[in-house]
Amino acid sequence: MPSEASSATAAVVLEEGLRGGQMWSRIVKRGQVLRLVDVEGGASVAALFFNADLPLERYNMPDTLKAQHIARLTAGNTLFSDMGRALVSIVSDTVGWHDTITGHMTAKASLAKYGAGSYQKLRNDFHHNTRDNFLIELGKYGLTKRDLHANVNFFSKVVADPEGNLVFSRTSRAGSAVELRADMNVLVVLSNTPHPLEPSSTYAPKPVALSLRNGRLAPPNDACRTACPESERAFALTDSYFA
Repeated sequence: MPSEASSATAAVVLEEGLRGGQMWSRIVKRGQVLRLVDVEGGASVAALFFNADLPLERYNMPDTLKAQHIARLTAGNTLFSDMGRALVSIVSDTVGWHDTITGHMTAKASLAKYGAGSYQKLRNDFHHNTRDNFLIELGKYGLTKRDLHANVNFFSKVVADPEGNLVFSRTSRAGSAVELRADMNVLVVLSNTPHPLEPSSTYAPKPVALSLRNGRLAPPNDACRTACPESERAFALTDSYFA
């Protein structure tokens, strides 16, 4: 479900890799499009989103899901802020399912699953965990553990089995990509670290390619804006915020 913003030729302002275990953050300006590509297949990237101009406003998972009657994210969906505004929208997606509900891995969980994996033993391949990666990046903007919130796990699918247990179901293949349009000025924080329900006991996060390009604001007929009445209201609130 690509939109005009994802298909139009626009200036690329950034291209870089996100190796396994790496953390990353950047302020993505309103209208810019951040593209994430699963290079080898099997990637999982945890993400946090904040209003870069006022970080007290950030991604709200419950409102995002209940307003759009969804449990996962894909093209056409919008990430709502806790102020009811459109923060980020997914303008293109070849994965089809991005996990919203299972959170991220801590140092304790990583140690129990993968072993110590220390820097002294593995050097730059040491075992990073999502919680610590998030806190390091948040600290660069004066944010702390109090600013952690429900994250998105891109490239990962989690479903409920007949007994109600959450089950990890990998869907991302090599070359799979998702494009995120910033509908506000957005602080994006990423951690390329294993999903908490990843079945393998081997620490082996996959590389991801990132690119950022200039785009355009959502037009009146934008697929994300018109997806449902709640999305239309969220975009209207964002437009008013920047008026």
